[in-house]
Amino acid sequence: MPAKLTRRQMAALAFAAQGAAGAPAVYTGALDGFEDKVDLKGFDPVAWTLERYRSAPLKLTFEAQTRKQAENWQKKLRPKIAELVGRMPARGPISATMLETRDFGSYKREKFVFESRPGLWVLAYLLIPAKGKAPYPTVVCVPGHGRGVDDIVGIDDKGRDRTDKSGYQHDFAIQVAGHGVAALAIEPMAFGCRRDARTKKGGLGRSACQPTAGAALLLGETMVGWRVYDVMRTIDLIGTRKDLDASRVGVTGISGGGTITVFSAALDERIKAAFSSGYLCTFRDSVFSLAHCIDNYVPRILEWAEMYDVAGLIAPRPFFAESGTKDDIFPIGAFKESFSRVKKVYETFGAADRVDHEIFDADHQWHGAKGIPFLARHLGA
Repeated sequence: MPAKLTRRQMAALAFAAQGAAGAPAVYTGALDGFEDKVDLKGFDPVAWTLERYRSAPLKLTFEAQTRKQAENWQKKLRPKIAELVGRMPARGPISATMLETRDFGSYKREKFVFESRPGLWVLAYLLIPAKGKAPYPTVVCVPGHGRGVDDIVGIDDKGRDRTDKSGYQHDFAIQVAGHGVAALAIEPMAFGCRRDARTKKGGLGRSACQPTAGAALLLGETMVGWRVYDVMRTIDLIGTRKDLDASRVGVTGISGGGTITVFSAALDERIKAAFSSGYLCTFRDSVFSLAHCIDNYVPRILEWAEMYDVAGLIAPRPFFAESGTKDDIFPIGAFKESFSRVKKVYETFGAADRVDHEIFDADHQWHGAKGIPFLARHLGA
């Protein structure tokens, strides 16, 4: 004899029968069934912020018609961007502590650390190519989200050497060295060995961008500013070495490293050429309307400029950008729009031959087929 049903079980059966009769099978929220009484668009915060974007001031967006006007525009926007990313301390003398040197045949790899700020250290790998001769042009290489700098210098997740250039970053520092350019790869703050103990327990791929980038915001600064400052200190270090040419310094990176590439080259004119992979876009179509890491955000930047304006501060120094057609976090349509705006700045400077781009058929990953030769050529390798 079947057991007697409880009231809860009877209600569940009745609800199932109702669902079979045509009622919504999946509950999507408290407004289900009330669509004819409310304007659902008014409950969409992303749609609301996109409407807000339409009235973003962009007070210093590029509008120059002549080179002189473009130069004056840069003189106004560059210090404003420096202010927005947060104050940076004065840069004093710098030195490195060597940890290891290894020879891989086509390049030699040095592993060392240096103090960027008092009490704050950076891990770096310097890949010196076997071909060419000192002093070498040098490219500062900045990885994106992942395991950190190991992932661009040929070290796998067990700490072993690898040769297959796996992962979305494809060991691009090794690729740079393969073009006769020294590659100085640095560990960004909150990645790899530059993480707190609690975050490290989550595995090699977990970043400490939260809470570190959040702490930066609470202090009135930004993770962008902190990482850019590390690039500046890396360039200071290049100037202390006789085998590296401080007058021929470039910067490259992918994703979050592409962010730092753009902002570093925009703010530090010692950088003679830049190559950003998987980043150039619009704030509107990327970090403004899609889920991104907190380390991308610069408060109030849309009051003054869009991403293409920041990249325009690199002009007339050589700049290259690349993007995959299937990149779903920095959409390709906005990449095209942004690059066309950057190109306009270069044209105004009379330097259209110093800016270029490549679009390749892939998702969010490093490509480098044209970008690395572009860097090497403009740095005189």
